[in-house]
Amino acid sequence: MSEIVEREAPQVWESRIRPASLGEFIGQESLKESLSISLSAAKMRKGPLDHVLLYGPPGLGKTSLARIIAQELGVQIRCLSGPSLEKPGDIASLLTSLGERDLVFIDEVHRLPAAVEEVLYSAMEDYYLDILVGQGTAAKSVRLHLPPFTLVGATTRIGLLTQPLLSRFGILLHLDYYPERELTGVVKRSAGLLQIKLSAEAAAAIASRSRGTPRRANMLLKRLRDVAEVKGKTVVDGEIAEEAFSLLDVDPVGLDLLDRKILLTLIEKFDGGPVGLKTLSAAVNEEKDTLEDVYEPYLIQQGYLEVTPRGRQATNKAYEHFHKGLSGRRLL
Repeated sequence: MSEIVEREAPQVWESRIRPASLGEFIGQESLKESLSISLSAAKMRKGPLDHVLLYGPPGLGKTSLARIIAQELGVQIRCLSGPSLEKPGDIASLLTSLGERDLVFIDEVHRLPAAVEEVLYSAMEDYYLDILVGQGTAAKSVRLHLPPFTLVGATTRIGLLTQPLLSRFGILLHLDYYPERELTGVVKRSAGLLQIKLSAEAAAAIASRSRGTPRRANMLLKRLRDVAEVKGKTVVDGEIAEEAFSLLDVDPVGLDLLDRKILLTLIEKFDGGPVGLKTLSAAVNEEKDTLEDVYEPYLIQQGYLEVTPRGRQATNKAYEHFHKGLSGRRLL
């Protein structure tokens, strides 16, 4: 393995494997087709792309897609997060410094403060800002005109967006979990770019344990590379993969320690549920938002967890995974 790769900081590592175009972006085929048409139309008009909302579970490539959109349009991109914009002046100073058709990317757009969100309404719809200058009775409103721009928002929780903000996005694109076949392609591409020798068996093992997300697939690839280097191996093979997964406590279907803790807590402490999110959060000692945004979507999608009006409950599949009968007894 390359000495350059070994010494790279995480940010450099990520920048090397981040896709730079829609052609390099693996998966999400229907999304890419729709986005490609919108991009081509915007370039033909020589106008700004409609505002875009990317939504779906974390780790699927929303930030990469925002950068690709800017690259495809040949414009500058400014990257921010919703919680970092604390007051209207924060977003106003950014918007007034934009160039023609530039792109603003706001991650966690559902966490924008209300006052900041309200400033965005006129900016997104008519490209202007009304700001107050002065204080008290001397204060007056000044209208600032903005260059046409595109706002790309990303969220894992589209249901938390207010209707006024949601309605101002002209293009809504949903990212879904990746099948193992596409994740295998992601892993092989990353390994090639980083000069990591990877067996087909190891690539498939990573894909099957990646929870349907490229981010996790690339993280596991890094960990397997680390184990191979420490063991003095030049190839990441199936044996290295199994040893690494054992060290990481990742089981054959990709469930990690907290996944299993959530499900076993439901089964063993609450007779399978249902139990409220607040109670479950306290029982597993994890933040509610982390459970809702990071862990629950995959467990629900894979059929291990159900969310009912009365709370969370483990499914029959969860009991079977842990070899437990529906009464909590181990199956014979």
